[in-house]
Amino acid sequence: MFQNLLPPLNNHNLPYPDTIHPIVVHFVIAMVLFAVLCDVIGYFTKNTRLYEVSWWNMMFATISIFIAVIFGQIEAGLATPYTVATGDLNLHTLLGWSLSGILAAITGWRYIIRLRTPDTLPMAYMGMNLVLTGIVLFQTYLGDKLVWIYGLHTEAVVEAARGGLLQ
Repeated sequence: MFQNLLPPLNNHNLPYPDTIHPIVVHFVIAMVLFAVLCDVIGYFTKNTRLYEVSWWNMMFATISIFIAVIFGQIEAGLATPYTVATGDLNLHTLLGWSLSGILAAITGWRYIIRLRTPDTLPMAYMGMNLVLTGIVLFQTYLGDKLVWIYGLHTEAVVEAARGGLLQ
């Protein structure tokens, strides 16, 4: 019924030229890791200007992660995952949604810290930065695996799936 309203899918099984999720998500990864790095350097050097840099990076990363998750959800829905890739795709999706909430909560916490004690960061927050870094790195590993091992949205895998060669 709605098929006439939707654009046709290309060789990547997408209605637009190439995947958007990796573009946006790499921005998020860089912003989060840079924010954590600024916090760590600022903590040990007592350079509070780095806390401000960190805050703005976290804020923009928080906004951007929701864009990344939305495009990730769209592109995951258009992917043709075969049985082996499904588990990792589901875990990547679940962790992506969870990470958006975790990042929003940490950024909210960071905002409160910024208002109350702009010249210092509590050790608990620094610990959460390490946890956040671990989650982001694991999520990056899963995303890399989906592209470089399973080949989701690559022309060869899309062609094989359309031809019924993948299960």
